[in-house]
Amino acid sequence: MKTIGLILAVVLSTLTGSAQDSEGVTVTVTIENVLSDEGKVMGALHTEETFMKGPGVVNQVVDASKGELTLRFENVKKGSFALLFLHDQNENNRMDFEANGMPKESYATSGETTYGPPSFSNSKFEVAEEDLAFRIRF
Repeated sequence: MKTIGLILAVVLSTLTGSAQDSEGVTVTVTIENVLSDEGKVMGALHTEETFMKGPGVVNQVVDASKGELTLRFENVKKGSFALLFLHDQNENNRMDFEANGMPKESYATSGETTYGPPSFSNSKFEVAEEDLAFRIRF
């Protein structure tokens, strides 16, 4: 009987410890208008320091799925962030451009659509205490 009590105590303390380890919120993003099943969709959560300069603070790559797909960024701490997404159809891990400089592959950001490259100030959002959900269109 003491053994069962000890096992139960260990299991409960492990579950409690795991629950306390997860801090921050979940940012859920549904990407609309994925045009094909080809390639991968790459998503990144960025700070101002990482935006448009390479990998984000959290990065995800998922198989493309025509229509829409959902990505989740978990345990995001408080602060200012921006999201960037790329449908890398040929899986070369970068955005491809036409000769005139226009992108060949679909991309999106958490901000307003503007001409030219996205900016952190137009794409940023604040993470506070509550989970966030975005719908972003390629």
